Amino acid sequence: MITTDNLTKSYGDTLVLDRLNLNIKAGELYCLLGANGAGKTTTINLLLGFIKPTSGNAFINGLAVSEDPKKTKKHLAYIPENLMLYPSLSAVENLDYFSGIGGTHLSKSQLEAFLDEAGLQKVAFHQRISTFSKGMRQKVGIALALAKNANVLLLDEPTSGLDPKASNEFGLLLQKLRNKGVATLMATHDLFRAKEIATHIGIMKSGQLRQEFLATDISLSDLEHAYLKTMDYKELAL
Repeated sequence: MITTDNLTKSYGDTLVLDRLNLNIKAGELYCLLGANGAGKTTTINLLLGFIKPTSGNAFINGLAVSEDPKKTKKHLAYIPENLMLYPSLSAVENLDYFSGIGGTHLSKSQLEAFLDEAGLQKVAFHQRISTFSKGMRQKVGIALALAKNANVLLLDEPTSGLDPKASNEFGLLLQKLRNKGVATLMATHDLFRAKEIATHIGIMKSGQLRQEFLATDISLSDLEHAYLKTMDYKELAL
């Protein structure tokens, strides 16, 4: 569903992504860990077709992103760290607008059903987005993915700034999407949430994928140790 083949990106003499190979299948959730500048966001931007690779290829559902980025976008949904919604519109109105842009026209009851499935409280359906917390806005993003029937989900630091309760709720929503067969790539700094929700975990540094794990094969403490060792950080005694 999400594949990269020696995906590489350079800006002049600066190599920001170095021969990345990923293969994320339906129902898998891959968490990509790394510090700022590791190449996580560059990877997502290449998969979205926002930038072109220097070499290598990115594929969504077997379609080469560089050859037809518009067609590949039809299969995916993207939730960035700060989801851009129209603050003066309600959740229902935003969902209606963005779904319409994608060619999907839904009734009011259908729009409300997707927001409900995404975990947004019914009382908030017709409130302006300007009154929403970040966690509530992210739920609207999940509703957009549901309405689009996307089978690929790209997430860039979606839990950054969320309180523990909202982060947990977001993780549970991602698990629901996994059960629907959605292939998900999530760039994050959150080791705890990665261990909780991922099927696969990768650690990036300086544009390279340095380590990969099955989430079930590694404990949180071992994951933290591997991350700190990869980043060359000294572990702090707790």
